[in-house]
Amino acid sequence: MATLGFEDLQVYRLAEQLADEVWRLVLTWEPFAKSTVGKQVVRSADSVAANIAEGTGRGSYQDNQRFVKIPRGSLYEPRHWLRQAHMRHLIHDEQAQRLKHNSWTNSLPASTLISAPSAPPQQTPHDQQPVTNNQ
Repeated sequence: MATLGFEDLQVYRLAEQLADEVWRLVLTWEPFAKSTVGKQVVRSADSVAANIAEGTGRGSYQDNQRFVKIPRGSLYEPRHWLRQAHMRHLIHDEQAQRLKHNSWTNSLPASTLISAPSAPPQQTPHDQQPVTNNQ
């Protein structure tokens, strides 16, 4: 069975789209705003997609399961910085509403993030290993 690359995962593509939208938005800001809130929101948005990509490259199913929880938690950091940007009048109400309703930032279920890249590979009988509670 072929394994999906991270580029094929819907959750990765959504994270990448938001990161690109945030980048384009921050490019329009004044220098002080770019160097403070702008750097934070761009880094946090970029890190979600990067963590998904790294998690799909983990060697074992169990390692992948542990690692994919990182971007699930990091979904909240860009939301925080976007709220800050809105409260500081760096983004307009319309932009804030669009980003708020973006499926990635607001309503992407955590289960999608956990299950999408983590399906165990199909194993033939000679590949199967016993599973212990320590894994």
